[in-house]
Amino acid sequence: MALRNRIAHPRYTRHIRHDRCDRCSAAAQMRALLPTGNELFLCGHHARQHEPRLREIGADLSAGS
Repeated sequence: MALRNRIAHPRYTRHIRHDRCDRCSAAAQMRALLPTGNELFLCGHHARQHEPRLREIGADLSAGS
């Protein structure tokens, strides 16, 4: 699973249309900012699959625009 670490402000606004799911490379539907400062982009399927655990660890989740 690819992780991206943004040097800019941790809330890096929203993801944009060209961002892809870090699990399967489908269009990203959700951005998860992890407590470590890294972020994940997930498609709808993987967002639903991993959302409970991401919430458990305190990730900041935001839906696509």
